[in-house]
Amino acid sequence: MNELVIRCCVLGMVSTNCYIVYTEPKEEGEDVLSPGVIIDPGDNAPFILNKCRELKVSPQAVLLTHGHFDHILAAEDIRRAFHIPIMAGEDEMTLLGEADMNLSASFGEAVSVSADRWLRDGETLKLIGRSWKVIHTPGHTAGGVCYYIEEEKVLFSGDTLFRESVGRTDLPTASPMDIIDSVGRKLLVLPEDTNVYPGHDEDTTIGHEKKYNIIYHGRR
Repeated sequence: MNELVIRCCVLGMVSTNCYIVYTEPKEEGEDVLSPGVIIDPGDNAPFILNKCRELKVSPQAVLLTHGHFDHILAAEDIRRAFHIPIMAGEDEMTLLGEADMNLSASFGEAVSVSADRWLRDGETLKLIGRSWKVIHTPGHTAGGVCYYIEEEKVLFSGDTLFRESVGRTDLPTASPMDIIDSVGRKLLVLPEDTNVYPGHDEDTTIGHEKKYNIIYHGRR
């Protein structure tokens, strides 16, 4: 199986982590492209497009962890450029579609996004030769999801779980009780050596968060 590569691009006014995930090709050559996935293209579509060309990545899909403006602003441009689907949690439809709720209207560019495929909790996606489990994690938003690649021990947690913190819960559709439930019941039960790639700041592991996530342990 080709090696999985995760490249993080920090984009936009609030430094959002956009991930370009792809597999290393077995063959070499100028025309050899690697299949990839783009997670949370939050801003600066030209940069993302150029980075894909530089890495020789051919994206198959855009995956959104949730619908806030800082995770979606470049999604439509990426979809058009590569003719690929946008996928998001089915309970995020309203927030993605309304600029006031996804906060883009408050930051100078009213944006609404409609996914090509709405994802259900527990659903498995087959992308770039891997199985991606969709985990519905309400709390930061009602329809937020995480993406778990069990065979790689990798979790893309969006703004649900951060290093020693959790996502804020004072925005539309958020719930403090739900985020603690999501983190404790759905994420911290994963293997401790699972690598966690969040929507902001540095990566972590499930084992580290079980020990040191002060906000989670303080709110239980």
